[in-house]
Amino acid sequence: MSSYPLILTLDQHGTPNRWVTWQHACFYYAKDLVAWAVGEHSFVIYGGINRLTGLRSEIRTNSIIAIKGKSLGHREFNQVPPLSNRELFHRDRHVCAYCGEQMPGAKLTRDHIVPVSQGGRDVWMNVVTACRACNQKKSGRTPEQAGMELLYAPYVPNKAEWLILSNRRILADQMDFLVRHVPAQSRLKTLA
Repeated sequence: MSSYPLILTLDQHGTPNRWVTWQHACFYYAKDLVAWAVGEHSFVIYGGINRLTGLRSEIRTNSIIAIKGKSLGHREFNQVPPLSNRELFHRDRHVCAYCGEQMPGAKLTRDHIVPVSQGGRDVWMNVVTACRACNQKKSGRTPEQAGMELLYAPYVPNKAEWLILSNRRILADQMDFLVRHVPAQSRLKTLA
């Protein structure tokens, strides 16, 4: 049963919310909390056999479901997602911000544009992906102090981008849905 992909949940107005397991999706269906469902993919989850009828229970879930209840406000959708190296490297397409080389995550580091030692913060707008060699060359200096040019600017991903960045097994219909909520200037627009 663990081979099922994560299910994308939305609020009832269609705003992306979070990924849930098939177990959570079954809970939403069983409690009649699914407002509507979309997506090309659907999955049948089988339960036990009813001893009176001899029938096996089943719940069908789509890959994208809207949950009844409180809608996400504009503010909640635009909350700053948590920063991690994996999501940072995905945001920056595994490209070093200084030399432009594309590399696997094991060869990349998180670089603080304004170093923490100089008062820089560990936030999306102050970090970029850097290869180990460029990060060592830059050391505890700003790009200007090190004579290194940034090839791209950092940005804060929105909720839809973060959902894309945080799931390794996104189905095509889920990706299509999420990309429609990604800002035009996002580097993730080229993924679709």
